Amino acid sequence: MSSSPPFVPARVLTVAGSDSGGGAGIQADLKTMLAFGVHGMSVLTAVTAQNSLGVQGAWELPVEAVRAQYRAVVDDIGVQAVKTGMLASAGLVEAVADLLAATDAPVVVDPVGVSKHGDPLLADSALDGVRTKLLPVATVATPNLDEVAQLTGVQVTDEASMRRAADAVLDFGPRWALVKGGHLPGDAVDLLTDGTEEHWLRAPRHSNRHTHGTGCTLASATASGLANGQGVVEAVVAAKEYVTGALAHGFPLGGGIGPVDHAWRFRRGL
Repeated sequence: MSSSPPFVPARVLTVAGSDSGGGAGIQADLKTMLAFGVHGMSVLTAVTAQNSLGVQGAWELPVEAVRAQYRAVVDDIGVQAVKTGMLASAGLVEAVADLLAATDAPVVVDPVGVSKHGDPLLADSALDGVRTKLLPVATVATPNLDEVAQLTGVQVTDEASMRRAADAVLDFGPRWALVKGGHLPGDAVDLLTDGTEEHWLRAPRHSNRHTHGTGCTLASATASGLANGQGVVEAVVAAKEYVTGALAHGFPLGGGIGPVDHAWRFRRGL
């Protein structure tokens, strides 16, 4: 009798920095990917000394180390989606953008500029590379309101200005923009648009202050959905639902802002 071939899950690659506290960055990405049933792989771009109180230090890896990690994974194992996070410097932004442009897979770009605590994670000199090199290769770009202002100059104060911000992001070339409105008062509302259709994604706001890792988690969940064959809208809607639950069940660690709970579905048997 012939045996059926072994199951191989979809493969998702995160290109991002390490969070030693485990709440964001590569660590959050891989936890999220496991929660979505995909095989997560990583290209480390920077090491941070980080905990619930903030980022105490950050050291970027050499471009050749990032390029070697990427080629090792993509050339042998292959990918069905790629997610980018902290890229730190202009050299890393440009090198990663070049690698992505030559990879036949959807790309979710989380243009990380600052940490949850307000610590800078992207050099000012790298902003132009994000605009002109990285965003044009993105299937979905997922900036929060601070990152939108940093990249486009648009200050978002309400839903009308969210639409202007999304249009400004789309002008840089991504296929879709997901502008995250979590910093606005009221319900947590995000705007997903490709310039033709738009989807307003709303969820109740949770009073839980333990929100570390939300941006990384949303982008990784979206990439996981794309790798599993979902369309952009379907993947983002599922990612938003997952992040909302993870936020609701965020837990305290250390003396500051704790992480969202990436395993909330497992812990509750969902």
